[in-house]
Amino acid sequence: MHIAILTFDGFNELDSLIAYGMLSRISLRGDTDWKVSIASPTPRVTSMNGLTIDTHIGLKEANQADAVLIGSGMKTREVANDASVLGQLQLNPQRQLIAAQCSGTFLLAKLGLIGQVPACTDTTSKPWVQAAGVKVLNQAFFAQGNIATAGGCLSAQYVTAWLVGRLKGAADAREVLHYFAPVGEKDEYVARALSHISAHLPEQAALPATSGAE
Repeated sequence: MHIAILTFDGFNELDSLIAYGMLSRISLRGDTDWKVSIASPTPRVTSMNGLTIDTHIGLKEANQADAVLIGSGMKTREVANDASVLGQLQLNPQRQLIAAQCSGTFLLAKLGLIGQVPACTDTTSKPWVQAAGVKVLNQAFFAQGNIATAGGCLSAQYVTAWLVGRLKGAADAREVLHYFAPVGEKDEYVARALSHISAHLPEQAALPATSGAE
């Protein structure tokens, strides 16, 4: 199972790295088939606050992932207007789970993957997403089918739990949330997080049988 986190220059550290850390919990528990990658058009990317990291895969490789998370950043609109970058992305919600956070929702809209479905984003990105013809919800998380969106940096926990829940199951999503939750308030924290996503987790969560990802 491969999850790619799309990360561009000027990226928001919380979006990409919280998700990376939480999603990697599954492999740390011993699932050797679980892989999480930072995907970018360049071998290295620098965050909005000057943190430079090496990336794992290119954007084209993300097209073959089982799930893709689009993070946000200060240069999202530049990315959205760069045909050489967006042209590398051929994401397909018929065979992939696709999630976006904050200004990542704007990229999702520019890729034509939202359609008439309402979406979540942060307050800064809201007018861009609306200008792209998408109805923006005043909430932290929303999912329909294989597409999910979230708004606000700390909504990364909801996107992560949804991805884990869909790919592994609700029990694994609960365990991941519980592990990272603050001590002394774990039960409350987990219950609140699950209240955002539980309606979007099938009882037997899995990718469609038509998935062609390796």
